[in-house]
Amino acid sequence: MTVHQDFAFPIPDRFSDVQAAPLLCAGAIGYRSLSLAGLQEGHHLGLTGFGASAHLVLKMVRHQFPHVPVYVFARNADEQAFARSLGAVWAGPTQATAPQPLDRIIDTTPAWTPVVEALRNLAPGGRLVINAIRKEKRDQEVLLKLDYATHLWQEKEIKSVANVSRTDVAHFLDLAARIPILPEVQTFGLQAANQALMELKNRRIRGAKVLVMDAP
Repeated sequence: MTVHQDFAFPIPDRFSDVQAAPLLCAGAIGYRSLSLAGLQEGHHLGLTGFGASAHLVLKMVRHQFPHVPVYVFARNADEQAFARSLGAVWAGPTQATAPQPLDRIIDTTPAWTPVVEALRNLAPGGRLVINAIRKEKRDQEVLLKLDYATHLWQEKEIKSVANVSRTDVAHFLDLAARIPILPEVQTFGLQAANQALMELKNRRIRGAKVLVMDAP
């Protein structure tokens, strides 16, 4: 396909096309989320969900903030083990309580339960950044369980990621090439797109899933 040059980016030679694909989406939105989090050395960071975006955020944090401990909330044991293998100091279920209150949390899930649980785990004055494009309605009723004292009191903040700018993408690709950040990737032929979607739905996730177009 052809795109206008204003919306195209030079891909660093460090990356194959398959490796670059998740960097342009999950990686760039993770980069913006981390920027909005305002993370500093001395903070404790939480990540809710551990798929394409979160595993790239963890790799960025390990490079940019090597002394910031990262705590991961994920639904299944495989994702939790994957997070620990990449450097998370703790990983547990979505509704677990972290070993200590967290200063910043980035939510990368399409659900509402992780948001409520993240607010419960925030330290006073902490910030939750929601980087999901949309939230599903299937567990929206959990918002009725919000308790002011537990989830919102003491100046906790919520920020959402609206869009990823062209500057975000350019800066992130440069950073990813310098570190380098190499995404964990599972590839699927276009004819297997439904299989990939079902695995995402059933939370069978390790890194990012990339569809590879069949040659004509």
